[in-house]
Amino acid sequence: MHAWSAPTVPTIPGTPPPLRVHDTAAQAVVEASPERAASLYVCGITPYDATHLGHANTYVAFDLLQRQWLDAGLDVTYVQNVTDVDDPLLERATATGVDWRDLAASQVELFRNDMLALRVLPPQHYVGAVESVEWIVDGVEELASRGLAYTVPGGEGEPDGDVYFDVAASESALWQLGSESHYDEATMLTLSAQRGGDPDRAGKRGRLDPLLWRVERQGEPAWEGRSLGAGRPGWHIECSLIAVHTVPGTLTVQGGGSDLIFPHHEFSAGHTAALADRELAQHYVHTGMVGLDGEKMSKSLGNLVLVSKLLAAGVDPRAIRVVLLGQHYRSDWFYEETLLTAAQERLAAWTARLPFTTLTRAQALVSALRSAMAQDLDSPAALAALDAWAAETAEQVTEPLPDGAGSALARDAVDALLGIRLD
Repeated sequence: MHAWSAPTVPTIPGTPPPLRVHDTAAQAVVEASPERAASLYVCGITPYDATHLGHANTYVAFDLLQRQWLDAGLDVTYVQNVTDVDDPLLERATATGVDWRDLAASQVELFRNDMLALRVLPPQHYVGAVESVEWIVDGVEELASRGLAYTVPGGEGEPDGDVYFDVAASESALWQLGSESHYDEATMLTLSAQRGGDPDRAGKRGRLDPLLWRVERQGEPAWEGRSLGAGRPGWHIECSLIAVHTVPGTLTVQGGGSDLIFPHHEFSAGHTAALADRELAQHYVHTGMVGLDGEKMSKSLGNLVLVSKLLAAGVDPRAIRVVLLGQHYRSDWFYEETLLTAAQERLAAWTARLPFTTLTRAQALVSALRSAMAQDLDSPAALAALDAWAAETAEQVTEPLPDGAGSALARDAVDALLGIRLD
């Protein structure tokens, strides 16, 4: 699967402070600044609807993280999956009378266009679940051969042969259930039931054991699973094996929305430890949820603000990005149109002051932006620094400066660190 075209990222002089981010597993802000190379895996979309602001909030946040690593001179490997076969996609395809493959392809293309408009750096590895089936079959068979996976008998309308991960048998020094999320069992059971799990499925050894391979049901797509039988992959094993096959070692950061902390990232980590004898990631970083009118923005609720619709209405994609950067990536927040209006006003003010900035003032702006972003990607503080720079420039310089060195540095810094091109 191909990603989207990469925007040019300017190189700016100087060296940034070490990057610190909030690690969910550590429950603290920690340094995430490798010496030479870094790797990032961000869980991708299930393509049954277009990109909403909640999606964009996550991918822009991890775009910021990439940009800080690139500014530090690191070689960055970025991986993102696409869950292009799953229950929500199949249900939407059935409800709309569209072939599930066509629905997935159309929504992935919309997502690519949205990411391109928002100037999000693309992954080097953009991998769909469908194209990963062979890896997944290999992995599930390996787990079964080692006694870490088992089949569940049918009953109550379910066929024989679904394969589950044995949590109790798989716990080790590398992974313990709850070591990433820190949730108690009652919370895990509640979230499992809400987020695609089946804690009450009869025949499972443990209520929280997650599905690895779903055997074929009538009317559902299926792939050859060799000893597993025809079927399709579970969700968590997908990301685990894509990470294992694209990054030759432990990820620097596993990222996604906070709704992926459990069960998705918890079990992706468990699968990786069991299969590859290594931790999935050094750090787990999660973004907050975006809402509208007091409720979480989600496809199931139908209260989506779609990036594609904003763009079609003529909204400057830079303004959408400014709205997102105006909220700290870990915050839960609600979208209002006033945020978009304020973002457009900020863009106009910053752009207007570019020709008036001295090199000294631009260098101070670079320092302020780097300092803010190094402290847990504090983009609201970075935008406040931009506001202060524009206001001070307006007060102290009344004529455009002839050499343009200051304006060029300021423009490149905002582009490199924040992904906003002030033209």
